Amino acid sequence: MKDQAGRRRARRLAIGTAVVLALAGMNGPWLYRFGTEQYHQYKINKPGYKAANGHWDIIEFPKEYRQDTIHAALLHTGKVLLVAGSGNNQDNFNAKKFDTRIWDPVKGTIKKVPTPADLFCTGHTQLANGNLLIAGGTRRYEKLKGDVTKAGGLMVVHNENPDKPITLPAGTAFTGKENGKTFVSKDPVLVPRAKKVFDPKTGAFVRNDPGLGRIYVEAKQSGSKYETGTQDNYRVQGLTGADARNTYGIAQKLALDKKDFQGIRDAYEFDPVAERYIKVDPMNEARWYPTLTTLSDGKILSVSGLDDIGQLVPGKNEIFDPKTKKWTYTKTLRQFPTYPALFLMQNGKIFYSGSNAGYGPDNVGREPGIWDVGTNKFTKLPGLGDPNMMETSGTVLLPPAQDEKFMVVGGGGVGESKLSSKKTRLIDLKAKNPRFVDGPELEKGTRYPQSSILPDDTVLVSGGSEDYRGRGASNILQARLYHPDSNSFTQVADPLVGRNYHSGSLLLPDGRVMFFGSDSLYADAANTKPGKFEQRIEIYTPPYLYRGGARPTLSGGPQTIARGASGTFTSQHASRIKKVRLIRPSASTHVTDVDQRSVALDFKTSGDKVTVTVPTDRNLVQSGWYMLFVDDGQGTPSKAQWVKVP
Repeated sequence: MKDQAGRRRARRLAIGTAVVLALAGMNGPWLYRFGTEQYHQYKINKPGYKAANGHWDIIEFPKEYRQDTIHAALLHTGKVLLVAGSGNNQDNFNAKKFDTRIWDPVKGTIKKVPTPADLFCTGHTQLANGNLLIAGGTRRYEKLKGDVTKAGGLMVVHNENPDKPITLPAGTAFTGKENGKTFVSKDPVLVPRAKKVFDPKTGAFVRNDPGLGRIYVEAKQSGSKYETGTQDNYRVQGLTGADARNTYGIAQKLALDKKDFQGIRDAYEFDPVAERYIKVDPMNEARWYPTLTTLSDGKILSVSGLDDIGQLVPGKNEIFDPKTKKWTYTKTLRQFPTYPALFLMQNGKIFYSGSNAGYGPDNVGREPGIWDVGTNKFTKLPGLGDPNMMETSGTVLLPPAQDEKFMVVGGGGVGESKLSSKKTRLIDLKAKNPRFVDGPELEKGTRYPQSSILPDDTVLVSGGSEDYRGRGASNILQARLYHPDSNSFTQVADPLVGRNYHSGSLLLPDGRVMFFGSDSLYADAANTKPGKFEQRIEIYTPPYLYRGGARPTLSGGPQTIARGASGTFTSQHASRIKKVRLIRPSASTHVTDVDQRSVALDFKTSGDKVTVTVPTDRNLVQSGWYMLFVDDGQGTPSKAQWVKVP
């Protein structure tokens, strides 16, 4: 009996083992993945691994607070402004559902903020008063060829009357002299008066140069029979007498081809204390995808973008005066692609790295150089090994800012090209003859890389995709720290979330880095399923916050320190402090963040006191709020103290 029972148990065990082995054979890949994932989680959460590589955490807001964040800016209150506008969502645009959130990364709270216009694809920069200037946005979504039902395009309205301008209301009809087809304007247009031209030697009158106005028009009815293929002069219906003789339109092809996004003129200051938008005078030009850059005198330069017709702004740049809240044109024209990377140099000129977000001709404004805005002189900078790969690249002013060295990271071909670059390019603008040289390569060609300056003088480079908008499941789950002192990368922990188009990053006051957004074109490697916007926030905690030991402290001290002046703060670890950095808060979108910079400060310690001195150069230290960090000998930073430089 015992032998029979034993044999039955043996058979059951054998059968059970066979079943397990069979299931393992059938589900081997799953069991392998399960085991691999378990080990990976164990590995990345070990204290030693974190101390060497850092750690990533995902933050998911409650459903009612989620949005498709396109823009983010760190405010001097320590909170983060998250702007979606319509969030690249046509349904939101049609419903006038425009979103903004305020997130407190310390308390974990989030708040909805009324959004006055569609600020999707706006421009922004930090102002000296602590507000964030926001200008431009979306007036109309793009329409792809096949979705356009009414022929349309640009109408240039001419006014040959030198005595007065003329305003044509929305709905004005233009009829072609040759083609006989009628097109209607979508908006009002002010056409300036003609300019009288005189012979400079004799003073004799030569001619009138007509005033010009630009307006989008479309056919009154749908269908291809209303398209035009050649230039024609257009009579303005409803005008009589001298106005009819002096005013006319000229248009090239008016067709059913793709219609790009159109921009708006609206401009606002966001007040971080009141947590609301304050309307200021609108720009002279409508702009979608503009760059805003602070100039030497504290005024703000607005450059590029698509206008209210959906065409690249034709070199009409303008300047915002924070005192009067008004905009004025620059005296001369210079055209760039959208979201050009423009940085204020210590000599007061503007450095253009060549990084941009696309749109516009591939042979206009693409070459990097140094721009004197006052004289409009542009000095080209040589050395780029792949000048046709600057679109969707990122540019960062390497720390410390005094060295005036820049790094351009990744990038890709023009438009929807599959090409992407592994290169980094370095340039020293203090060299006698500045030129780009290749830096260490990335492992993969990378569009949309994010670069954030850290308080220890390293730069975190993460995210991006190999193909346009992550096509072919090409998001890059890698992160690297760049070391300017050794011109090298070190690998750190891999992010958990892929980030490509419409993503960004910014340094938080506690020394961590926040990542937001991503707008993949497709959700699968075969490019058959539409992509879904990434609404989760991800936080990277660098290795310096896992090293153990007491983190340097910083407290007290003045809230305002003028350029050339000093301020004294308290630190329990004053004797360990090896460097002090003043870091300007980021305002990030579309791989463009021209605000962030890290300035080295002279300092001295005595007991538990640290006295820091702000440099005198206003082009190096622009007026506004900064994060003040102190670092110990291991490169571990304190939490930031907010300091205002008037």
